[in-house]
Amino acid sequence: MTSPLSIPELEDRIAILRDNIRQLMEQAAALSGGADEDRASERIASQSEELEKLTKERDERLKKRKG
Repeated sequence: MTSPLSIPELEDRIAILRDNIRQLMEQAAALSGGADEDRASERIASQSEELEKLTKERDERLKKRKG
């Protein structure tokens, strides 16, 4: 399923997700405690999954545009 976002919008969202993941990883490194670490890991996994999905969509759309 393709999102209704344009390629520039996909690029912006990808940049936001990358920054979110970076910030979450910094926060996770500072956390101590099982529940906090689990929550941080879940958020990182969720953001990474969304990043992968949008990156794949962007790449496919760019490939179609060139071909």
